[in-house]
Amino acid sequence: MILISREPERSRRNEVLQLQLKARGIPRAGGKKKMIDIQAYQMTALREPFERVVYPLPQLAEGEALIEIAGCGLCHTDISFWHHGVPVRHELPLTLGHEISGTVLDGPSQWLGKPVVVPAVLPCGECDLCRRGRSNICQNQQMPGNDFHGGFASHVVVPARFLCEVPESVFYRYKLAELAVVADAISTSYQAVKKSGLEDGDLAIVIGVGGVGIYAAQLARILGATVLAIDVSAKRLSGLARIEIANRINSTGKTVTEIKSEVKALCKDLRAQQQGWKIFEMSGTRAGQELAYALLGVAGTLSVVGFTMEKLEIRLSNLMAFDAQIIGTWGCRAELYPEVMNLIAAGKLVIKPYIETFPLSQINRVFRDVLVNKLEKRAILIPDFGENKN
Repeated sequence: MILISREPERSRRNEVLQLQLKARGIPRAGGKKKMIDIQAYQMTALREPFERVVYPLPQLAEGEALIEIAGCGLCHTDISFWHHGVPVRHELPLTLGHEISGTVLDGPSQWLGKPVVVPAVLPCGECDLCRRGRSNICQNQQMPGNDFHGGFASHVVVPARFLCEVPESVFYRYKLAELAVVADAISTSYQAVKKSGLEDGDLAIVIGVGGVGIYAAQLARILGATVLAIDVSAKRLSGLARIEIANRINSTGKTVTEIKSEVKALCKDLRAQQQGWKIFEMSGTRAGQELAYALLGVAGTLSVVGFTMEKLEIRLSNLMAFDAQIIGTWGCRAELYPEVMNLIAAGKLVIKPYIETFPLSQINRVFRDVLVNKLEKRAILIPDFGENKN
């Protein structure tokens, strides 16, 4: 066996990085730093087009990092802020975007020059919830594009403590911009699957295999479950063949009773477990949530990931009768991100077929397309301020 050292490659990468940092006026240690202006597209009012703006880089506080953005994913939470009136915690105008990947240009020395993913939920790390391992729901949490200016910009300033470094090995498969979806779509699915207690041999039913659900389906398969995917899109369902998920139900035009019967019949054919189903509601629709609850049976677990403002009418006594449980899951604990990165580095978790990149200058068109479900893949917006002068 011949071992090939990657040290020269890493050394060259570091040299290139130093030149890039120097060109941007941000040396690794000391020295005078030239002023950087942040360019961004901001939400100014409900349903109004995003406006391109330029504002000066704020003074970094202790523990903060300046990140040059490689890519920022468009989440349906952004659509909810922009179009459906879900309130943001920062006054408008606001730069949205919380699925961020990029390179640290300034801040704590241990982070300088590192390629990173910014967790969508940044906890304080000190409160009682954080100490109990519930940092994803920290009441002092900060969220880019909600509590402060987010990722639809050239740069972003974030707390550095819980940044997730991207291992060198990941770049043999993906560009840094493509990893933006790790910040929310993938990591949220990872936490949901972990919290469900899913085990090898379980039946995992994933309702909605869009930009988030596709990763829940993958993760369940990776952990050894028999996966059944349910969606209204034939195209999304057919795309599951790439990740060897053959059990699919197109729910278009079917009643809950019809779908439930089809699930039971398929379960019998697969000789899968008849009880203890792990159900993941990822669609964020009333129809999806009604179906998920209807499928919840003996010893079952329903994980609610998708969000909708609509209300359901359900009989809670089913939980008692079936000794079943419903789990809510918000974001992902920052501490779990390295585990996700390891799965990507190992080639177990597939990203490329389920993302599509766009220049950030097309933000208004892309938001409109996502609003009307025109895009089948998760959109990632890549800053193009240098190329686009308008």
